[in-house]
Amino acid sequence: MASIDQQDVAAEPLFGRAIDAGNSAAARLWATRALVGTFWLSAAIFGLYIFSFYAGAAVDGTPEQWNESLPRLYEPHTPVATIGIAAHFATGAVLLLLGPMQLMASVRENVPQLHRWVGRVYGSTALITGFGGLAFIALNGTIGGAPMNVGFGIYGALTVLAAFQTIRCARARRFDQHRAWAIRLFALAIGSWLYRMDYGFWRIAANGIGHTRHFDGPFDMFMAFFFYIPNLLVAEVFIRARQVHMRPPIRQIALIVVSAATIFIAVGTYYFTVYYWGPRILARVIGSSV
Repeated sequence: MASIDQQDVAAEPLFGRAIDAGNSAAARLWATRALVGTFWLSAAIFGLYIFSFYAGAAVDGTPEQWNESLPRLYEPHTPVATIGIAAHFATGAVLLLLGPMQLMASVRENVPQLHRWVGRVYGSTALITGFGGLAFIALNGTIGGAPMNVGFGIYGALTVLAAFQTIRCARARRFDQHRAWAIRLFALAIGSWLYRMDYGFWRIAANGIGHTRHFDGPFDMFMAFFFYIPNLLVAEVFIRARQVHMRPPIRQIALIVVSAATIFIAVGTYYFTVYYWGPRILARVIGSSV
């Protein structure tokens, strides 16, 4: 009887650790689902805004309205650069709308044919997005000068690299690497979304200190790189959170980072939808129905 009690006492810590591990895995699962779902909602709204504003202005024959978002996006004497940036915006919106679907395990497992076909569209549009932005920078440059040219140029090059690697690994049937690169690609695809969101929060928190109308202030130079670096860091945490051999402290850090990113996105999406994206979308919908 005593030996049985001793075995129970010895097994109790192991049983407790098993429960903790199960709870931790469930928490990480729900946290990643919440992150993907929040990303999808925010990306879909922002994608609709891109179509409403940029495509709408092009359809109306008033592409100069693009300069309200970022000066020098449209300049009549550089038609090739205009085509490049237009392709960048159009395909970027497609990435925002399709990206979260490609990250869903249920789609990959239950409708693999859909996942493959959407993946082909996704990879192709990502290449166009990256090359379109790079063409614009090469032909027209950015309003912020050299720092913005370099920062945005690296961003475009990384987008092309991630798209190429996503396609290459899928064709080579290296599915773990394919999923990792697809996550990185989506993290880059939301860069333009995060760029606007960061500027909005900075205006609220610091009254836009360090920002100039020519985008050459200290904050502008910082943002030329910051709008995609945090995305990639969160993506790496997301990728490594899938690994079952991850040490418990790292798992907890991953859970905190993913949860914090979800809260940030949710708050930002609400603010921008109510005060910026939503009114532009409604104006386009109402205007086109009149």
